[in-house]
Amino acid sequence: MCSKGIQPFPLLFLPLNLMELLAFLSLLALVLQEAEAASLPGEREREEQSQEEGDTYASLHVGSYYALSLEDYSEVIDLSSYEEPADYGDQMPEAKVNSSSLAMRTSPTQSTVAPRTSSSLPTMARPTTTGLLNSQSSHGLPTCLVCVCLGSSVYCDDADLESIPPLPQMTAYLYARFNHISHVQAGDFKGLTKLKRIDLSGNSISSIHNDALRLLPALQELILSENQLAALPVLPRGIEVLDVRLNRLQSSGVQPEAFLALEKLQFLSLADNLLDSIPGPLPLSLRSLHLQNNMIVTMEKDTFCGTREHSQERRPLEDIRLDGNPINLSLFPEAYFCLPRLPVGRFA
Repeated sequence: MCSKGIQPFPLLFLPLNLMELLAFLSLLALVLQEAEAASLPGEREREEQSQEEGDTYASLHVGSYYALSLEDYSEVIDLSSYEEPADYGDQMPEAKVNSSSLAMRTSPTQSTVAPRTSSSLPTMARPTTTGLLNSQSSHGLPTCLVCVCLGSSVYCDDADLESIPPLPQMTAYLYARFNHISHVQAGDFKGLTKLKRIDLSGNSISSIHNDALRLLPALQELILSENQLAALPVLPRGIEVLDVRLNRLQSSGVQPEAFLALEKLQFLSLADNLLDSIPGPLPLSLRSLHLQNNMIVTMEKDTFCGTREHSQERRPLEDIRLDGNPINLSLFPEAYFCLPRLPVGRFA
């Protein structure tokens, strides 16, 4: 029995509130499920894009080398169109590739090809240019842009030179043939202590300063053929080969005893000049003497053999050319007794 002051609890109140709560929770679960479903595509897309970028980056930088297929290799190195830069004095700048920007610009659907950089091309040997960056030739250009410098050799053949170009200190062999050089100045070879061979044939040289050559301690071969020399300069003592054929050399242009001091001279060519006598005395080291096609009409008795000591023999001197001269060699029999063989020329 209930008292009059207390109202009975409604039976439908609890079930109705519970049903509303369950409905609310169901609706909330649906909203959360839809929100989660809406966020998944964006996250998946970001994850897939991040994965693809990571794969691209890895393919470009695995082991710090670019991954190349056989099909892509011909695109990276095409030697058929490769040309060595003409500027020998400057070094080629190295191309720098930003790996992060390259990875961002590369599309995942495109094939990855390594960029063309200086490191992907074969290394080519460059002519030596030491000391020539500020040395100007007669063209107003550095010497090794006009000539070809390879190691200790400088090749300036047929380069339209009008003077001896500045040379590097290590130069041992100079070839400046078939140019327009007319004079050799005193300082043209200054300081070139390693210079062994000079070939200036086929120029228009009419004079050589006496100080141009005599201070070259290593000079062994001097080729001056096909020029316009009328006189010889002072020569270094160590010279072994001297070729002055096809010039305008006169007997007055050869200083007395000019060759006697050349104790290592072995080959001497004075052919096709204007000599009227045989220059002497000649060093004992001489093996070959070419005097053909001159104007020689006489010779001294001691030109080849000393008259004081008839036992003297010049076994090394086996090649003497006097053909093409007006001299009658049969008139000077005493001049040949020390020779291993007679000179070539006219004996009648």
